[in-house]
Amino acid sequence: MPGSLDLSGPVLEQAPRLLNAVLRHGDVAVRLTEVEAYDGANDPGSHAFRGRTRRNEVMFGPAGHLYCYFTYGMHVCCNVVCGPVGVASAVLLRAGEVVDGVEAARERRPGAGDRDLARGPARLCRALGITLEHGGADLASGPLTLTLGTPPADVSTGPRVGLRAAADWPWRFWSTGEPTVSAYRPAAPLRARRRPDLSS
Repeated sequence: MPGSLDLSGPVLEQAPRLLNAVLRHGDVAVRLTEVEAYDGANDPGSHAFRGRTRRNEVMFGPAGHLYCYFTYGMHVCCNVVCGPVGVASAVLLRAGEVVDGVEAARERRPGAGDRDLARGPARLCRALGITLEHGGADLASGPLTLTLGTPPADVSTGPRVGLRAAADWPWRFWSTGEPTVSAYRPAAPLRARRRPDLSS
């Protein structure tokens, strides 16, 4: 039902429901066009695959809260927690269209075209002003709010971006034909370390 924030069902059912939802922080609002599902202990690509840690504890519930993490030593990405309490699952917010507060988003993303303001998970967080301090936020009551909309009639699925484990699972969902959807990139292969030459 549009407007309801009950996200306690299985993550693969909840992820496409988030398409066309609007995430708002202050003056800036983003309509979600691309998401990825992560299913905890059942998913080797998930941060919670090996169990609860200080970093991932928000993923274990309750649903409708924000799970944020730091990546590549410089970027924040955010997820919406789904599923029942105690079962870690979350949906990564990969991309969206800025539908309110475009000027504020442009100030946070100088030089980016409007299509690219929230095109990618780190860009989305930057455009919305989301930091690690927002981890655990209740999306039903602020300071960030999530309002579900009517999911698009045409939804595409494909492999998640940048994963080595479970890289071929088609758990990425996006609004077909949306220009704000991010480009697909597989994970870069691991490079073998050269062993030092000890013969001399």
